[in-house]
Amino acid sequence: MRFSKQRELIKNIVQTTNLHPTADWIYKKAKKNISNISLGTIYRNLSQLNQDGIINIIYDNNKARYDWNTVSHDHLKCNKCGDITDIHMHTEELQKKVWNQYKFEADNIEINITGICNKH
Repeated sequence: MRFSKQRELIKNIVQTTNLHPTADWIYKKAKKNISNISLGTIYRNLSQLNQDGIINIIYDNNKARYDWNTVSHDHLKCNKCGDITDIHMHTEELQKKVWNQYKFEADNIEINITGICNKH
């Protein structure tokens, strides 16, 4: 991947938050450092960072959100405030259950649990 000032800034913005930000949120942060950056530049660079395995894209309904954590993990999402939190479930047992019940060998399981967080 070729170095660019914009891509490095976008990568740093994503990697320094646990908020699982949207492109619009990243755009607002990036504009503070590079005033003439465009939303298109944000999307292109987020896509490239994802293709290069530097960040992940997760979908919150139809909205893309960006995650610096590229290790397989699961999420809790609060239905009131919208916060998304990384968690690690014990998926080996679930993989065995999927095999036993459906004869399907799961190589990756990602779980999204929704509910209300303890802030409410």
